[in-house]
Amino acid sequence: MEWFKQMRIGCEERALAGLEWVARRRSHAEELPAHLATGIEGENAAFFYLRRKGYTVVARRWSSGDLPGDVDLIAWQGPMLCFVEVKTRTARDTNPAEITVDSHKRTTLRRLARQYVRQLPQETAPPVRFDVLSVYLVPGEKKEYQHFENAFGWNERRDYERY
Repeated sequence: MEWFKQMRIGCEERALAGLEWVARRRSHAEELPAHLATGIEGENAAFFYLRRKGYTVVARRWSSGDLPGDVDLIAWQGPMLCFVEVKTRTARDTNPAEITVDSHKRTTLRRLARQYVRQLPQETAPPVRFDVLSVYLVPGEKKEYQHFENAFGWNERRDYERY
């Protein structure tokens, strides 16, 4: 049964890529800037990567409406609610993609996570984790992923204690 699930996810991924290719070909509007197109491609790849690992993705590019910013992916891993920041690169340079999740971005993600958890129908908040998922889309190479589970916590002090 697991084999069938993996095959289905692979088919969905290829179908999405095909539909995006057709949409780009048929579009008469201006194309997205390269960095935005790369980011969307990375988020799509991260979505299918998490699904293959057994996560249940419940939101993509979620925003609260009244707070600035968005969360790339929100997923459940069993009882754990995961807020995932996706960083995509098309080359391996000296700075790893995950290093760009700075203090400001972590603060934004925490605020959005609080807002998201408040809207859940449960009486008690689920356990929450903040992940960073780096996606490397180097031309001519296979996609590569680096998943940093529990990359940071609810406050900065805890983050510094980890290092």
